[in-house]
Amino acid sequence: MNRALPLAMLVGLSLQGCIFSPGQHMDTGNLVREGSPESSRIELVQITPKLVAIEEASDHSSMVAAELMTYRPQEYRIGAGDLVYITVWDHPELTAPSGPQQQTEANGRLVRPDGSLFYPYVGTVEAAGKTIEELRSTIATRLSHVVAEPQVDVSILRFVSQKVILSGAFGKTGQLPITSSHLSLLDAVGQGSVQTGTADISGLVLKRDGREYIIDLDALNRKNSNLHALYLKDGDQLHLPYNDQKKVYLLGEVTSARSLVFKGTDMNLTDALGSVGGLRQETSSGKEVYVIRGVENLADEPVKVFQIDLKSPSAFALAQHFKLKPQDVVYVGPADVTRWNRFISQVFPTANLLRTGVAIQDDMGSEN
Repeated sequence: MNRALPLAMLVGLSLQGCIFSPGQHMDTGNLVREGSPESSRIELVQITPKLVAIEEASDHSSMVAAELMTYRPQEYRIGAGDLVYITVWDHPELTAPSGPQQQTEANGRLVRPDGSLFYPYVGTVEAAGKTIEELRSTIATRLSHVVAEPQVDVSILRFVSQKVILSGAFGKTGQLPITSSHLSLLDAVGQGSVQTGTADISGLVLKRDGREYIIDLDALNRKNSNLHALYLKDGDQLHLPYNDQKKVYLLGEVTSARSLVFKGTDMNLTDALGSVGGLRQETSSGKEVYVIRGVENLADEPVKVFQIDLKSPSAFALAQHFKLKPQDVVYVGPADVTRWNRFISQVFPTANLLRTGVAIQDDMGSEN
């Protein structure tokens, strides 16, 4: 019997080190322990109303560069490639020299690559750089030599000379013309038809005059948004990136652990937890809810681990105001009873083995 005691002690001692090892568990004490190698690389932060207020105050994602907002489009100026339609009232032979039975575009006047166009009894006119009113006045003045008090009207059938380029997660990419009605950012985004399921609407890139500006389209839903007043100009490029590289990961004691596509900066902790069915009521610990941020930049700056206690309904209201960022890891730890049950489930097989070993030793002792 005495020979079996060392075996029992050995197994017991080995189990002591495993009592809290089954399952995932975050020991927050080790995160900030002074002198440990991790203490300089990991920062534990409690999610409080003050922290949320500070985060919201420092959030400049909805701010747009001043130079973009101060730009105001001028009156449209005709350019090469534009198709101009000139009407001379009471003179159909001038308005539609190809015949009224022809399509309207057949009677249009194309602005040549050098910026000029030809019109009967007027000759060659420098159209590029002129406004519609300036071209109308020029043609009327020249026609007055052959037509008494000509009534002239000018319109543009096809806008080609000024355009912006759309690329990325738009349903319609390529050139988008700027017309005499001007083109705002919202007009361009609407005409481009955003692929909402795959687009990163928080990362729209506007390239202008050799510079790149990041624009968060989520800001449209916020108070005092001025994105509606942002106008585009000739040569602008809009690139809408895909969101396949931006995700938020939910792990631990949640109903359905998985990654969520990060579609915009309005994703908060409550939304993320709700998207995976919330916390597992029978196994989770409401006080062990963490948001781990900055793992991908560990070489440059410390990782932040935000903690919130979701045991009360008011805490969920606080979580609703805590915004997540791409690559955040939301981890929900298990309750103590859960870790205990997992421990017991692993101890039973070992205990059976121990009892078998002791029985064998007893048998050997009785034979002797």
